[in-house]
Amino acid sequence: MSWLQLRLDTAPAAAAALEERLLAAGAVSVTLEDNADEPVLEPGVGETPLWQQTRLTGLFPADADMDSVLAGLDPVLTVDATPRVEILEDKDWSREWMQHYRPLQFGPRFWVCPSWLEPPDPTAVNLLLDPGLAFGTGTHPTTALCLAALADAVPAGARAVDYGCGSGILAVAAAKLGAGPVLCVDNDPQALAAAADNAARNGVALAGLTIALPGDYDASLWQGQCDLVVANILAGPLLALAPTIAGFLRPGGVLLLSGLLASQAEELIAGYAALLPLAVAGEQEGWVVLRGEKPR
Repeated sequence: MSWLQLRLDTAPAAAAALEERLLAAGAVSVTLEDNADEPVLEPGVGETPLWQQTRLTGLFPADADMDSVLAGLDPVLTVDATPRVEILEDKDWSREWMQHYRPLQFGPRFWVCPSWLEPPDPTAVNLLLDPGLAFGTGTHPTTALCLAALADAVPAGARAVDYGCGSGILAVAAAKLGAGPVLCVDNDPQALAAAADNAARNGVALAGLTIALPGDYDASLWQGQCDLVVANILAGPLLALAPTIAGFLRPGGVLLLSGLLASQAEELIAGYAALLPLAVAGEQEGWVVLRGEKPR
């Protein structure tokens, strides 16, 4: 089945009204996206910031009367919108995404491979991944930075925590590289389900893996007792959760933090200074990973 999509370039002030008009005209969905490479990072609670140049795309059935749709739009709202109607061929979007996800190498003998492809090096440490609906495929610079750091520095038998585990990619990677037991924490039940699936797919015994919502685990088994803690979330939550995240570490334990831009590194380093010293351990495409060791 084909679809018709109507694209409109607009300013933030007109976006909400145009979205309402498109939905009223029969659009099955309306998406808003950046039209000028302008990042919007970590909005405050209750805020819905938009880009100064916003593109709206309304998706309509193939038999929709687009002339009527266009005629029904307020000319004041569309004066600079340059409306464009395009044909969109239907696709199996899950398979379309799968075609572009390839094996990734981290370190000399560690690979992250899509679960539907054969690993390039069967003798290497191979993590087979199906992220499902959760964040974490290894393709984003923050995840790649964490994986590279893990590939270099997972002590055998390390007690480890992946805080904000998403798909579980970092926890499973740590386990495959020799860590265990491992605690996976996330506030999204879908992420916890994906982490459990990916652990099972990789032969990581659930007996050595605790998967839990924040606070829904036995803190006495983890607080102050971990050799390695990794948290790949966002700068704001990393700061807010600093006592919790650093509190897992034993003296000499290693902390890896990512999910932050290079411009946010100094704020994070300062925010954790009373807990342990941190330094930039890697940078990729403007993103960084911080590494620190809890004083003995």
